[in-house]
Amino acid sequence: MENGAVNQQIPVDTTSATITIKGILSLLLQNVDENDNKRLISLGMGDPTAYSCFHTTQVAQEAVVDAIQSDKFNGYAPTVGLPQTRRAIAEYLSRDLPYKLTSDDVFVTSGCTQAIDVALAMLTRPGANILLPRPCFPIYELCSAFRHLEVRHFDLLQENAWEVDLDAVEALADHNTVAMVIINPGNPCGNVYSYQHLEKIAETAKKLRILVIADEVYGHLAFGGKPFVPMGVFGSTVPVLTLGSLSKRWIVPGWRLGWFVTSDPCGMFRKPKVVERIKKYFDILGGPATFIQVCISFACFELLKHHNTCFLDYCHYLILDHATCSFCPQKNYFLKLFQDWYNERKFQVQTIESSKFSPNSSEIVVKT
Repeated sequence: MENGAVNQQIPVDTTSATITIKGILSLLLQNVDENDNKRLISLGMGDPTAYSCFHTTQVAQEAVVDAIQSDKFNGYAPTVGLPQTRRAIAEYLSRDLPYKLTSDDVFVTSGCTQAIDVALAMLTRPGANILLPRPCFPIYELCSAFRHLEVRHFDLLQENAWEVDLDAVEALADHNTVAMVIINPGNPCGNVYSYQHLEKIAETAKKLRILVIADEVYGHLAFGGKPFVPMGVFGSTVPVLTLGSLSKRWIVPGWRLGWFVTSDPCGMFRKPKVVERIKKYFDILGGPATFIQVCISFACFELLKHHNTCFLDYCHYLILDHATCSFCPQKNYFLKLFQDWYNERKFQVQTIESSKFSPNSSEIVVKT
């Protein structure tokens, strides 16, 4: 080459066809008439702090202040998370499981989005594919594209309360399938899976010899007749990677604290080579701020013992007494935010279905 230039191939962009919810909103906003004074309102906002009536508890805020003023948590935390934070998360999640998690099962992440990326990075290998629900939270498809994971979609059946089409899962899977993803409670459909359906998912995954990635960022934000059941309950049947965060349940998305948990009492993820690979990957990641990590060990999870009543009782009142939605078979987080928006602005809406809602998106944008 002239001038000593190195001949390098530019990688093919496999992500250009993938768009996130924020990308969709950006496209919509670009087409808004600037001279139109009507305000755009999102009915699918994933940030509860955008609504004036939702606040985290005072004790959580005080814990942050105390941690900073103590001058003890200004340094780096271990890349996998502070020991006390990992232990607190393990103890919290174990309360809903038939077995006990340990701190070694827990890896602290910068929000659930980073936990998603870690899960897919750990599973990537040449020729691998992953099974994603349709509709799905778009970040999964984008992360898969960056990781060169082939995506295969299985449908969620609206006529069956958005349950997984398990026949489709079996038809799609092959020897290169590494995992299937379930989001429960659902985003964007609002479904809450029953114990019986989750058991069938576990049995299907075991039959196919694949693991389950369980996105439970909305865990326990279920207000209908079906209680939230974590997928980790079936960890003895099939290995489960549980992903979650503080964001929605504690109303602190800006704290950026999530978790990647190996819910696997049979020990597949405890093999030395597997553990070492996970730890090495975390060595190149940046986790949440140290003072945020230390807070949850003595504040946030203690609040959950009392179900964070300042938040949940109000949501229970709104959802069970007032809200209905043709798209959401159970009453969940998204409907709660819609009802709050409705009450604050006295906007006369007959049903969410009457707004131009696409079931392939977790965002609804309307004009007032």
